[in-house]
Amino acid sequence: MEATPPDRPWAEIVAAGDGGGRLDAWLAERLSGLSRMRVKGLIEAGRVLVGGRVVKAGHRVREGERVEVAIPPAPREGLVPEDVALTIVFEDDDVLVVDKPAGMVTHPGAGRLVGTLAAAALAHAPGMAGIGSPRRPGIVHRLDKGTSGLIVLAKTQAAYDGLTAQLARRTVSRRYLCLAQGAVGRAEGVVDAAIGRDPRSRVRMAVVRDSKGKRAVTRFRVLERFGRGPNAVTFLECSLETGRTHQIRVHLASLGHPLLGDETYRGRGGGPIGDATLTALIDGLDGVALHAAALAFLHPVTGTPMHFSCPLPDRIARVLSHLRNTSR
Repeated sequence: MEATPPDRPWAEIVAAGDGGGRLDAWLAERLSGLSRMRVKGLIEAGRVLVGGRVVKAGHRVREGERVEVAIPPAPREGLVPEDVALTIVFEDDDVLVVDKPAGMVTHPGAGRLVGTLAAAALAHAPGMAGIGSPRRPGIVHRLDKGTSGLIVLAKTQAAYDGLTAQLARRTVSRRYLCLAQGAVGRAEGVVDAAIGRDPRSRVRMAVVRDSKGKRAVTRFRVLERFGRGPNAVTFLECSLETGRTHQIRVHLASLGHPLLGDETYRGRGGGPIGDATLTALIDGLDGVALHAAALAFLHPVTGTPMHFSCPLPDRIARVLSHLRNTSR
């Protein structure tokens, strides 16, 4: 087995006149080749010490402080296969449809380099190497880490080209089931609102002016409602006409109905109160109460209509069962 290259140490004393700025900005100016987001990731991973202790990215550096960084080696250009079990819904020579569990990242990114769906799929089907990008072989669309459900991967270049073309034409059908906080008033509706990066947070998306983001369209339909007031919860079916980052999460939160378990968009103090069992079930979601339950597309090589569905995972089904039992 090839040995892993060691970390590269770096250290510097904050000079006179350089104090007062944020640690991540101060470091980004001095560590050539590393973006501010990459630097922030190193800080959050505990690879940066100030005065011998771990601090946050927003720490204001002071004159005389010693800043030390353990810089990991650059990731390989290609993806290393990982023997991780997959729940395969369908497979042929061209496509692979998988039921992704919550907690698994679709492809390597700033926050996760190992244990990804892409690496597991590459171990299962080594021929996917080189399909798409080296770090995202076979990946034509994605699901958030905290979202479970159906995702299709391309095993051949012809399948990759065909699937990406269908996604661009918005002819791939994706249906989601989710549990949202509050009582959604309308039985069904459409949210047509542009989504872009939240100017207040690098990890959040937000509804923005059309000129600041990309058009995003989500259709929703109420399936069941539970409870009243601050403890109300709505079971919804959502379908995407576009595929923006965090789209369903952002659109429902913009209506005042963030998804259960969504720490990013629910705001301070969000979530049902007074029901300890429900709180525990939400804490045990290992993600957000969002599941990609159905997927349909034309086979990218044969043109045959393909339709797939998968049931709610236990993590969400348990919450739904509790809500039904306590709402009788």
